[in-house]
Amino acid sequence: AAAKHCIDLEEQYGAHNYHPLPVVLTKAKNTRVYDVDGREYYDFLSAYSAVNQGHCHPKLIQALTEQANKLTLTSRAFHNDSLGEYSKFVTEYFGYDRVLPMNTGVEGGETAIKLARR
Repeated sequence: AAAKHCIDLEEQYGAHNYHPLPVVLTKAKNTRVYDVDGREYYDFLSAYSAVNQGHCHPKLIQALTEQANKLTLTSRAFHNDSLGEYSKFVTEYFGYDRVLPMNTGVEGGETAIKLARR
């Protein structure tokens, strides 16, 4: 009943760009996820590798909390005190000249167009 209600709301009000499995997740821990009806599953999808370290790892939760309490997000309209160090580490580690951290493919396409125009 709880799952059907959640799915019905999503179907009525959400954009239909995905066709998810008929499972409504409510919490997770390590490699397991739990649905609103109390069933437990192994998470073999790991959010398409976005959480392949497992759900709610204590060290990650601590780091996220510490950072969110300090500064949640900066627009790229500003500099911040971590991006330079991160960029240096990543370029040296992988042997690249430069790095463009991003959270979607859109930034990659935008940057490619800008580079092609030069």
